[in-house]
Order: sequence, then structure tokens, then C-alpha cells
Amino acid sequence: MNDVTPTPAETSSDDVYLATGGQRIRVRYRPGIGVPLVLCNGIGASLEILDPLVDNLDPNRPVVRFDVPGTGESPPSLVPYGFPYLAWVLGRVLDRLEIDVVDVLGLSWGGALAQQFAFQNPFRCRRLILVATGSGMIMVPGKPSVLSKMLTPRRFRDPSYGASIAPHLYGGQVREHGHDVGELFVRQLHAGSLRGYLHQLLAGSMWTSLFALPAIRQRTLIIAGTDDPIIPMANARILSTLLPRATVHAHGGGHIDLVMRADVFGPVIDDFLGLTTPSTRRKRPGIEIRLTPGG
Repeated sequence: MNDVTPTPAETSSDDVYLATGGQRIRVRYRPGIGVPLVLCNGIGASLEILDPLVDNLDPNRPVVRFDVPGTGESPPSLVPYGFPYLAWVLGRVLDRLEIDVVDVLGLSWGGALAQQFAFQNPFRCRRLILVATGSGMIMVPGKPSVLSKMLTPRRFRDPSYGASIAPHLYGGQVREHGHDVGELFVRQLHAGSLRGYLHQLLAGSMWTSLFALPAIRQRTLIIAGTDDPIIPMANARILSTLLPRATVHAHGGGHIDLVMRADVFGPVIDDFLGLTTPSTRRKRPGIEIRLTPGG
């Protein structure tokens, strides 16, 4: 598949479709000042799901969102893939946008991709935020009755069904406001494909970061809820023990409180990432550091 260079108009807040690494990826970029924040979404979810979080971040912070293959408006991959490959594709997407140094946030399944990207790109990833996530196939699992409801993407395609199972599935804020989850899922323009969802399940079932965590040296913020039925709190403790520069932000909520209570967590993330000012980092010899497209 040939790469198509985005025009300046395409690097606005509108969506752009980038063909790279054998995939066609839908990307949404919000311009700003300083180091861009890359958001890696949960399994089966399109980039619209993170609208509430983006709306509650510093409006000057540049933000990059994307649909992984087979979710939202990104076509499914022809063959299954693993996180190392997907992290490489994400790097190619950032190359196309002329972005070098980034901060990365991963929610749930996206936390695995964020960990892999930080591991593969120690000089490109400045800071790491892991939300409601674990170390992959070697981790403390949620209850089987909960995990079984995640084997298909039905909750995204049928918002009323998603709302009915949301309290049991996500916990936290959703226990009192399950109907809000149905409205949140309506944000998805397309639910993606079953093949794409299965590829995501397969990628997660064959991956672990457990042995690589000590090599991830970036400053890391771990956000974890004590009422998360999918990812028990014990996983945050494991991550914080093995990551050399990790801090845990524990809260009493559940799996998707990052989105449901974005007004609370947006400032937490901004505080960890720091002010949105042009970087004063010195360039390494022979390396041109671009922090924002064209910058």
C-alpha cells in the first residue's frame, strides 16, 4: 500500500487517513503547543469515545487520536497483528505527521500498546500514562463473568445492551449512571468490524510486558480504580513495582471513569504532563526534534 502524504489542511483538527505499514489509519489531530499527547483507546472503541477527556485537557495541549485497524473508521487488517507491529505502525503515523517526541496515554487495551510503544521508543516517548490496564496475559484477571461479556463487540453496536451490562462490566461511576454509557457509545460513528475486534483480542492474548517493564524508564503515571471489575487494583501495584519511575493515582471508581469523570481526571493528567509550553530540550547531535506538525 502506497503512502499518501497529508496536506497542511489534513493536519488540522479534521480527520486524516494515513496509509502506512500496510494499514489505513484514521487519525485526528488537535493542534497546540509543546509535546503532543497520543491517546491509545480501549478494545473495540473508536476515537470518539475519548471526546470527554480531550475536552477536559488543557486546550493548548496538542492531542493525537487514532482508530486501530478494524475499529471506528480504520479498515481491519488483512492478517492478525501483535503489539510490537502496531507500535511500529503508530511510530510511522507520527512520522507522517512530522511529530517526534510525544507523551502517550493508554486506556485498558490501549495501555498495552502504550507500554509497547514506550519500550520500543525510549527516546521518542517522554512520559507514559497507564489507565485501567495491566501487563497482558500474565496479570491478575477480572472475574470470568465480567470478561465473558467482552468476547464480542455487541456493547458498541447495541447501546441499549451496552447500558444494561455497563454497571456489572465497568463498575465505578457507571453503577449509578449506566444510561450514560449508552449515550457514550452512540458517539462512535461506526462500531468497527468483528474481524478487527477479534484481532485485538488475539493481540492481547499473546502479549505481556511483565519482563520488559524494568526497561521502561520514562516517568509513568498509573491511574487505577478500586472498583474496576475488569482490571483489579492488584495490577496497578504490579506495574508500579516493576516500572522504575512510576507513580500510582488510585481512585474509588471503575474501569472507564477516565471518560465518565473526565472533568476530574483531565486536570490530573495535565498536572502530570506539565505546562503546555514550547520545549527547551536540547537536540541530540544529528537529530531534529519536532514537537508539533511542521514545528
